Amino acid sequence: MKNKAIFLDRDGVINKERGAYTYLPEDFELNHGLLENLWRLQRAGFLLVVVSNQSGIAKGLYKEADALRLHEMFLAACREKSIEIAAFYFCPHHPDSGQCLCRKPGSLMIEKALARFDVDAGKSFLIGDRERDVRSAEAVGVKGILVASNEDITAVTNRILQAS
Repeated sequence: MKNKAIFLDRDGVINKERGAYTYLPEDFELNHGLLENLWRLQRAGFLLVVVSNQSGIAKGLYKEADALRLHEMFLAACREKSIEIAAFYFCPHHPDSGQCLCRKPGSLMIEKALARFDVDAGKSFLIGDRERDVRSAEAVGVKGILVASNEDITAVTNRILQAS
């Protein structure tokens, strides 16, 4: 039997969207209710996967190590609540420096997770705060859910749990 997954955008869904690139630890603040909702989704049998555009790396504003440091901070907060993040995928490219397949609305990050974890796209969801997030999910048969930046995802979690 195939797995089901929740794909999460980072900035605006996991952590506060500040209107500027988030790469410093002091600027990384988890959104209200996030950990509780991830725990509920995990308990319902969903794998949790992060898919994030990080174009500030290509622009030279910060380094890959800066993004990885924030991912580790998030993982540490998850571990405290017994939440397991199956994988992080991020695109370090920027459209000004050429086309790539991984940058959302491209779907390569999601495709990699679908294959790696034997995920049933039709039973999976992506939560994102940009239309490009939803488009990347729907391109591969994952249900995209658009939320407002920094929104508490409790209502979305309830809808997902009722639908699955």
